[in-house]
Amino acid sequence: MDQLLWIETLLKLAGGSALVLFPSVTIAVLGLPPSANGFWPRMLGVVLIGLAAALYIEGAWSGSRGLGLGGLIAINVLSAVVLATAAFFGGGSLSRRGAITLWTLAVLLFVLALFEIAHA
Repeated sequence: MDQLLWIETLLKLAGGSALVLFPSVTIAVLGLPPSANGFWPRMLGVVLIGLAAALYIEGAWSGSRGLGLGGLIAINVLSAVVLATAAFFGGGSLSRRGAITLWTLAVLLFVLALFEIAHA
């Protein structure tokens, strides 16, 4: 269970940091629809970094009441559903690379949720 928390922490921290520091570049590299400005991508990055902090607290401090696996399962399943829906309906005039990115993220989040359910 601890390994899953650390994997989640690192993934969310890396993705959040990329969005906060380089929102336009991150969006372009992933092939996602451009943003008028970097505000909303940065806000998503901040949320991801906040989730990473909660996960770190859960894994590093004994007796903590951080996010935990139950919360991660809910976040990952809901995120996978929203990403798959956006990819399926082509929201935001996605490029082919953007659609592949969304489908890949949706599948990875769903598989990660299945591993977390197995360890919960």
